[in-house]
Amino acid sequence: MRVIPMLAWQLDSARRETLDPRLLPLLEAIAASESLSAAIGACGVSYRAAWGMLRDYHRKLNAPLVHMQRGRGTRLAPAGMRLLDAHRTAQMRLARVLPPLGIEVGERARPVRAGSSPRLRIAASHDLALAALRDAQPATALELELAFMGSLDALRLFDEGRVDAAGFHVAVDVQDEALGPFLRCLHASRDRLIRFVDREQGLILPRGNPARVRSFRDVARKGLRFVNRQQGSGTRLLVERMLAEQRVAPGSLRGYASEEFTHPAVAATVASGAADAGFGLRAAAAELRLAFVPCVRERYYVAVRAAAIATPAVARLIEVLDSALFARIVRQLPGYRRDTSGAVARIGALST
Repeated sequence: MRVIPMLAWQLDSARRETLDPRLLPLLEAIAASESLSAAIGACGVSYRAAWGMLRDYHRKLNAPLVHMQRGRGTRLAPAGMRLLDAHRTAQMRLARVLPPLGIEVGERARPVRAGSSPRLRIAASHDLALAALRDAQPATALELELAFMGSLDALRLFDEGRVDAAGFHVAVDVQDEALGPFLRCLHASRDRLIRFVDREQGLILPRGNPARVRSFRDVARKGLRFVNRQQGSGTRLLVERMLAEQRVAPGSLRGYASEEFTHPAVAATVASGAADAGFGLRAAAAELRLAFVPCVRERYYVAVRAAAIATPAVARLIEVLDSALFARIVRQLPGYRRDTSGAVARIGALST
């Protein structure tokens, strides 16, 4: 049997108390279902244990992890979203580090494969619809093995053949010169693009937009604290392009070096008051009822090998993107559209 190390979290206190191993799976289930009862059923814990755990960590962290509203279910509070997002990010970063550190103890067990759904390994820029599609298994009859990272990092792994597909996004009106970093990892004869979604990005601001922000110039001029995305992400490239267009020096933004790895993390940082402005998806802002100033529409693609289009996993992905299930997922995400989801295009489509 092979034994591998796993990620665990501790409170940064004198006791170094390790978080209850049931907490993060519970938060993950609440995020997916927006129902405490459904999450409890999925995690196999009692209502008393789950509620007691949430209450205890509210006290220990000095912040609620969930919000419960009569008739509206249970949602993650900003602190819960930040904790879950940090866990996902850490898992992503360690996914290629921890398994090789495993050791064999005793006889090797025969591998067991659950179910018979085709599996697709995807490195991808963070996207809410893609995460929801992963969580919809087994209804999709497709197992998505997702690792979220920056668009360019995802494309590099795809180019090296270390994953089956790469998810990335570019602005609808992107100029050819801005496509260079993406095209270096894509080959016209070897690769194809699957249209995933169109989505809207913009400035994420506190409720009511009290500072009356309309642009990056306003963020800089008013000295507002900004939370950025990580280097190498498609959103970071978009931010850099918009700053150049508006003639705003990156150094003039307070907190420009402060980075988060997903759209929900940016929104949660603004909602918690740790930042006055961020940049990300309309859907992420809407989830926490934050103000949103639209800036750009963009297209999200999934790159695959041309030779893989007819394989069971990729063919099933294309079918799912044209399904009623995916239509329901997209309808629940403000700023998203799926007019041509599932359409296959050549690499040249990026510049049209």
